[in-house]
Amino acid sequence: MQNDTHCTPSGLFRLPRLTQAQAPLTQAVEVVNERGERERIHIPAERALTVYVDKRELVTLMTLGAHPEWLVLGYLRNQRLLASVHDIDSITVDWSVNAAAVKTRSGIDHIEERTASKVVTTGCGQGSVFGGLMDEVDRIHLPPAQLTQAQLYGIVNAIRVKESTYKSAGSVHGCALFQGEELLIFVEDVGRHNAIDTIAGWMWMQPGAGDAGLPGADKVFYTTGRLTSEMVIKSAQMGVPIVVSRSGMTQMGHALAQQLGLCAIGRATNRRFLCYSAPERLRLQPALAEPAALPGSD
Repeated sequence: MQNDTHCTPSGLFRLPRLTQAQAPLTQAVEVVNERGERERIHIPAERALTVYVDKRELVTLMTLGAHPEWLVLGYLRNQRLLASVHDIDSITVDWSVNAAAVKTRSGIDHIEERTASKVVTTGCGQGSVFGGLMDEVDRIHLPPAQLTQAQLYGIVNAIRVKESTYKSAGSVHGCALFQGEELLIFVEDVGRHNAIDTIAGWMWMQPGAGDAGLPGADKVFYTTGRLTSEMVIKSAQMGVPIVVSRSGMTQMGHALAQQLGLCAIGRATNRRFLCYSAPERLRLQPALAEPAALPGSD
């Protein structure tokens, strides 16, 4: 099991012990193409992972299975079921029974009431989020941060050249965390919610990061999926004030981003993008953009 310690002002705390369960990310299948020819291709694996907290069944997540322990950590964090990574003693994933066993140090207070209200999400790969999540929006205060247009283009290019399951098999979402143009972590899963939760779990596990995990103030979150309300809230909960997507944005996601002062940048491909909210966080450099097409040109 993976193990480490955090040194915080209140003393020395042991990080939770994590297994490092591995599972194949793709599977070969036989298909028939448009010419009637049979060929073998690879498609993403998808498997159910049932999460048990102190032997109580909590939720079943459909996942690629790349980093299941971080996924469970991030899920518990983003659902606000546990306040600190130090509340967890261990997470054991066993793919032979498709289960993740979470052992806490002192349980979760009022877990039945806190998990009773559920809202169906718009994303694939995760069935629900707990309704209380929306109640925490007013308590989130994002730190000041800016991103230059040059850095934005660097982020888009880093994703473009990244080797990925999507390039080899398609049908997955990718999420990443950047510091400036530096790629810190890249995660793919069958649902973008799983991918962002995995990143949240990874941030919690960074040595020396303290109870709140790796700070998000100088980070940028990237996703291949659309920016829905759930994605905006989760980014804000991680303390990340700037999000970038190659897709668009929903009305509720836009309203929440404006309320939070979160900079949401969508349709980011090549040198094109749309800044939907908090444009003051984006330092524009128009000279770097593609020249506008001339009237009547192809």
